[in-house]
Amino acid sequence: MLTERRLRRWIRAVQDGKRRPGSLVEELRRLPFEPLGFARVDTHRRLRRGLPEAVFCEGKTPQQLRQIVRRLARAQEAVLLTRLEPSVFEPLRREMPSLRYHALARLGYLRPPRLRARGGLCLVVTGGTSDVPVAEEAAITLEVLGSRLGRLYDVGVAGIHRLLGEWPLLQRARAIIVVAGMEGALASVVAGLVRRPVIAVPTSVGYGAHFQGIASLLTMLNTCVPGVGVVNIDNGFGAACLAHLIVQAA
Repeated sequence: MLTERRLRRWIRAVQDGKRRPGSLVEELRRLPFEPLGFARVDTHRRLRRGLPEAVFCEGKTPQQLRQIVRRLARAQEAVLLTRLEPSVFEPLRREMPSLRYHALARLGYLRPPRLRARGGLCLVVTGGTSDVPVAEEAAITLEVLGSRLGRLYDVGVAGIHRLLGEWPLLQRARAIIVVAGMEGALASVVAGLVRRPVIAVPTSVGYGAHFQGIASLLTMLNTCVPGVGVVNIDNGFGAACLAHLIVQAA
């Protein structure tokens, strides 16, 4: 476990010329985590991967979440609580008033101090309004990670002129997340119009033959347009992480 005393010793070694700065950075990429018994909180994931650790809340008790959030905040890390229900958020908010909640996205979050948006524009696009909860999970995640964000909602293939009317916005984006249910064709349409990476998110929105997102997932996986990546059904968070890495590396 990385302690302050150990870190100070490493820094002094660099200052005295006994250790190269690059070797210290590599050491920090591997360390540390904080063991809580029921969890091992990865407080240096942002340094190692460029993304902070997120907390999937389903199956965790409020007491467990409280301890995890406390450790992440103490490390001045971003706090992202996915699939967080309002009844679980309330006790967390009483202890940490700065913690925010987006009910539609079921996402609790706390941005780290002094974080400014940078990199190219990440655009989140939906086929319909019913896809917005998954899209907002992606959008809020992008904001917490520090990406520049744009939204373009309800531009599905049933009225393609709504999408084409936003041509300049589509061309400005560095990465585009397309969230769509039903047959999921919007991702292929968008990818055929732009020269940027498109991340397709199938949603569980649709009638019976849609099979809770399986139909749109298969459509997106079988797209004939190159340059499309597909994440799991309703995984707005995963799509946001991929888009953020893409624009920060550009």
